[in-house]
Amino acid sequence: MYDKLTKKDIEMMQAELEDRRLNIRPKIMEEVKRTREYGDLSENYEYKAAKQAQRQNDSRVRYLQNMIKTAQIIDEDAAGGGVQLYDKVRVYLPEDEEEMEVQVVSTVRTNPGAGLISLESPLGKVLLGAKVGQTVTVHVNDSYSYDAQIRQITPAQDDGSAPLLPY
Repeated sequence: MYDKLTKKDIEMMQAELEDRRLNIRPKIMEEVKRTREYGDLSENYEYKAAKQAQRQNDSRVRYLQNMIKTAQIIDEDAAGGGVQLYDKVRVYLPEDEEEMEVQVVSTVRTNPGAGLISLESPLGKVLLGAKVGQTVTVHVNDSYSYDAQIRQITPAQDDGSAPLLPY
């Protein structure tokens, strides 16, 4: 995987991992035990649902462990001037005559609908390090690209408000 993650991402993952191990897992195990006592497991919907919840929780635990283990920790201030990770950026798109505000975040905290774009996305890649007034070309694929002009940069830090993606 080797996702580029911040220290805050790792802290949030470790907190979720601890919650899943210490709080969620025991509750699920108790539910599995309780529903198993209902009898015939082949027609026991509650038992099947509890087992499914157990599998989903175990899968999420493995995912978080793997992400933490293989993460490449990045410095939030590594852009060297200009747009840095978690800064709010007002971008003008001349092609659409539209302005939008985005925030470049790590890959595990994206939500394009809310303006949180990944540092690995085409727009995120060209925004990091860009300065106010600069026009950058966003290469979406081999046959399509567009220009974006940086209108404003509002310095921000990762306050933890952008949640981790479910997967």
